[in-house]
Amino acid sequence: MAKNKKSETVDKKTVIEQSNELFDFNGVWDYAPSPEGTSHVKLKERYDLYIDGKFVAPSSGKYFKTVNPATDEELAEVAYGNEQDVDKAVKAARVAYETVWSKLSAKERGKYIFRIARLMQEKARELAVVETLDAGKTIRESRDVDVPLACNHFFYYAGWADKLEYAFPNRKTQALGVAGQIIPWNFPLLMAAWKIAPALAAGNTVVLKPAETTPLTAMLLAEIIHESGLPAGVVNIVTGYGDTGAAIVNHPDVNKVAFTGSTNVGKIIQKAVAGTGKKLTLELGGKSANIIFEDAPIDQAVEGVVNGIFFNQGHVCCAGSRLFVQESVADMVIQKLKDRLDTLYVGNPLDKNTDIGAINSKAQMETILKYIEIGKNEGADIYESKCSIPKKGNFIRPTLFTDVAQSSRIAQEEIFGPVLSVQTFRTIDEVIQKANNTPFGLAAGVWTDKGSRIFNLTTKLRAGVVWANTYNKFDPTSPFGGYKESGFGREGGMHGLGAYLKFER
Repeated sequence: MAKNKKSETVDKKTVIEQSNELFDFNGVWDYAPSPEGTSHVKLKERYDLYIDGKFVAPSSGKYFKTVNPATDEELAEVAYGNEQDVDKAVKAARVAYETVWSKLSAKERGKYIFRIARLMQEKARELAVVETLDAGKTIRESRDVDVPLACNHFFYYAGWADKLEYAFPNRKTQALGVAGQIIPWNFPLLMAAWKIAPALAAGNTVVLKPAETTPLTAMLLAEIIHESGLPAGVVNIVTGYGDTGAAIVNHPDVNKVAFTGSTNVGKIIQKAVAGTGKKLTLELGGKSANIIFEDAPIDQAVEGVVNGIFFNQGHVCCAGSRLFVQESVADMVIQKLKDRLDTLYVGNPLDKNTDIGAINSKAQMETILKYIEIGKNEGADIYESKCSIPKKGNFIRPTLFTDVAQSSRIAQEEIFGPVLSVQTFRTIDEVIQKANNTPFGLAAGVWTDKGSRIFNLTTKLRAGVVWANTYNKFDPTSPFGGYKESGFGREGGMHGLGAYLKFER
């Protein structure tokens, strides 16, 4: 027996030594590359507009390039729709609404929405890869979050299409008509689902404009919608730049405008629709607070903070870009955050090991770098991950600022990148005041062991969504939206349906 025990001890020691050889000098696993294949993706060289159930060339004959932000390589050419193209799309949507879509039973409308969801599921792998190629986000996020959630939104609203009387009891509902929708580049496919699915379920027709830097999954969605047999003109997708979106907003025959994007553009849209009678919802910028109390599960909280700001490159309007830590645990939390930053992989978004992908565009990368310099000049202490980053493409190391003043620009202005500012607090009243002291009010996170404290903060924080001991968790059944300069109106859940309906008295 003694011999066997000695042999067993030696074997365990050998295994440990062999395992340690797999670590680099920082104690981080040196993973072998694990890239997602792209052979199943067949991108076209050129994508036209999708209007009235057909793919048509733009009136101007102009196209623009969409580029892979991780490699700077051109992916495809996309049609540049102008005011004339938007007019065609709105007219097609109006005809489809009056002659087909409003005549169909709600049950039949639900079947079409369900069919779109099923086709998206069947093409999920292709959609995930194209989203990563075009947007720069990691394949893990595209595959595990964006595409499944997009499918689920269509499934969810397919179920509501014939149940509006249950969603709004004792109220007579009616569709608005033509909905003009403009979506951003950070969640291209998911935002399209957020907009299109409830609009169709409520009985409206749609003209959608995707962001100019991430139009490809919207065009794949157009192909899916075409394949689903959805009546011509019910959904129209017009690609282009800001002037294309402005043409949708200002078109006199659009009944509803739904916009997700920057606060500055949202203010312009609000002025444009004032007095027109158009219904409007805006989901704008954010500077969301993540609050860690001394009784919180610290390791879980640190991972939640990393998930809330770094895993998505900070490209989330509700990203937890401001961290408030109670003084008694601040040193420990900050050190754990620094240690965790040093384990993050920045690189090829198609690699399943990558934690942080590419910044969506050169312009956005320059904006983030500008704010990093602002943070340095304002006197905050900076800590950047030690990881290497590719020389080609748009990449930024995850960055942490400590000793940040409440008035600092990096604590007040939306950066939209992997940059986290950290402040400390002593009391609940202090952190509530600090968290609310910003023009935005989109989301917040609370980490504590006390349920009563969570419920207290949900009533005091001026944020549309407050997560408890988690962050960035989304579900089609839950409404999402903000206060103050983060916009108004809600998307998701029954609230998302109400935004596309009018109620008769």
